[in-house]
Amino acid sequence: MMRRPQIGWLADGRRLHLQDGPIDLIVEAHGSVADVRASYEAAIRRFTGLLDELCAELPDLRRPAQADGCFLQGNVARRMHDAVAPFCAETFITPMAAVAGAVAEEILGVMVESGKLTRAYVNNGGDIALHLSHGEQFTVGLVDRPDMPSLIGTTRIGADDPARGLATSGWRGRSFSLGIADAVTILAATASRADAAATVIANAVDLPGHPKILRAPANELQPDTDLGARLVTREVGILSQTAITNALEAGVCKARTLLAAGRIEGASLHLRGETRVVALKDIVPSASERGGSQKRRYEMVNA
Repeated sequence: MMRRPQIGWLADGRRLHLQDGPIDLIVEAHGSVADVRASYEAAIRRFTGLLDELCAELPDLRRPAQADGCFLQGNVARRMHDAVAPFCAETFITPMAAVAGAVAEEILGVMVESGKLTRAYVNNGGDIALHLSHGEQFTVGLVDRPDMPSLIGTTRIGADDPARGLATSGWRGRSFSLGIADAVTILAATASRADAAATVIANAVDLPGHPKILRAPANELQPDTDLGARLVTREVGILSQTAITNALEAGVCKARTLLAAGRIEGASLHLRGETRVVALKDIVPSASERGGSQKRRYEMVNA
């Protein structure tokens, strides 16, 4: 018998709460009453059993991704692999690096297919998949620590913008990190891609061998982790301003590379009260350029 997840409404009566094991979703949709109802019903149907699907392929999901092919079967599992595959030639990464974003995408996808929605989102522990129809927008709050959230800035995503996903990673978050970033928030075309890129960039914010950073083998903390014996960050002591700058610049370098390659749309990196933003401001075309195609980017604004 398929296990039924916990299903309920938040106090405002507008947002649906779906929880099953480690998956914890906040879902909101806008549209006609009938369309919103249909989308919520579709979300519940698809969410039921989704964790079981992932668990059935868990051993393979914990193995390093391969650029030359994907042998996973489930829709979410394959989306996870596709999101991390572009990184596997340059770093160790498994499909699990994109699980939260991929789940959010899957649920949002069935909602949009089931109802004509003007605006919707699925928030999976801070990794968010978005749907925006013409003229709609979504304002995202940026925090410097996921364990003690404090709003430090915002970015606005409009219907004409290419980003439809965002994700946050860091050593203070729900998952292990190889780096020391308090938080790295990424905008990307999809939530799963943002999730994968957030992991990679957060890992890059680092000071290898620094005596004030306490690390431990991941499998000593969680025996079944996909990271094996790789050292993950457990504590970050007092750092000099130079050390903070160096760690952030290492992450900024990685983010700029991914931005230039079109893998992300923007990044906000936070460490010990310091913030670095990697994003291109919207550009107003000159008279000679008007009428040509443009890819809009974002300006992340400090609060």
